[in-house]
Amino acid sequence: MTLLRHPAVRRFLVVLLGAYLLFGPVSVAAETGLPWAPAILVLGAACAGCFLWALRGGDTRRSALLLAVPLAGGLVLNAVEYYSGLGLLYPLLIAAPLRARPVPAVLIVAAAVAGTGGLGLLLGMQGWEVMGNVFGMAYAAVLAFLLRHMRVIREQGAALAEARAGEAVLADRARLAREVHDILAHSQSAQIVHLEGARLLLERGDDPAAALDRVNRAVRLARTGLEETRRALDALRGRELPLPERLERLAVEFRSATGAPCAVSVTGNLDSLRAGARLAVARTAQEALTNVRRHAPGAAVSVALRRVGDWCELQVRDTGGGAPDRPVAPEGGYGLVGMRERAELIGGSLAARPGAEGFEVLLRVPA
Repeated sequence: MTLLRHPAVRRFLVVLLGAYLLFGPVSVAAETGLPWAPAILVLGAACAGCFLWALRGGDTRRSALLLAVPLAGGLVLNAVEYYSGLGLLYPLLIAAPLRARPVPAVLIVAAAVAGTGGLGLLLGMQGWEVMGNVFGMAYAAVLAFLLRHMRVIREQGAALAEARAGEAVLADRARLAREVHDILAHSQSAQIVHLEGARLLLERGDDPAAALDRVNRAVRLARTGLEETRRALDALRGRELPLPERLERLAVEFRSATGAPCAVSVTGNLDSLRAGARLAVARTAQEALTNVRRHAPGAAVSVALRRVGDWCELQVRDTGGGAPDRPVAPEGGYGLVGMRERAELIGGSLAARPGAEGFEVLLRVPA
């Protein structure tokens, strides 16, 4: 295919095709004598020029009009001397389906086949000759329409592949946005709380030791956030910690940052969880604990991961009390919205609502 695209090769093929198109008119002009020779040569040149122009592509309506010229010329040559116009009509049968719209292409093909068959009968050609030409031309036309169909399918496949690639890019962007939010919101929100507390203590001049402890906690959280970033990168590369260990680390970070209790329980066989489900569980637990620190400071938390039939459930409860101003799905936020997106992308669901004592987040993903 690369060789056929070379300019020199393409020019050679155009010259070869032009010579083939002119062979019939030149031979008829040579046999008919001088009176008709100039007219036949002009007709042949016009047919060859219009055919080559139509092959250059562009507007399909213009191509159909251009192909009508070799159609008429081929039929005229067949009327002057049967078989002499086939050199124009057979290339026309291949080009019309590929260069013209379906309806004009069918009309051109039908006119070429019917005209050739009708002229054969009018000129007294034998039936088997006429039928042979008709079937041969019909076969060429069917082949051309099949080529057109294959080209349309290839173009549609390319468009579909491009659309899927675009969707994949958008999905990757959304996934990376969730990853960035889950990592930064988890660590930086707690850092801000401790640094703000240290600033207030220093401004009032109260208990420098407590302010230093707040700063030290913020430093530890910054280091934990860096470790979490590295773990997220490892997960993206296919390396990740076991899910119970990840939940236990989140609980340790929560207890270290808040001083409040955080219990973790894991029951059932979770080995069949896919990577997307494991990531959704870990990120949902992380975001739920971040929301507890932000909206219910000091509340105790319980994190329960269990296998229930064909589902895996993650339940995060706190004892802080579901205050009316506690957001369930903040507008423009990525917290609970991101958790819900994660669940829905893998066929799961997420519920976030005030519970009997505090607030509850329940994630269900296929196990």
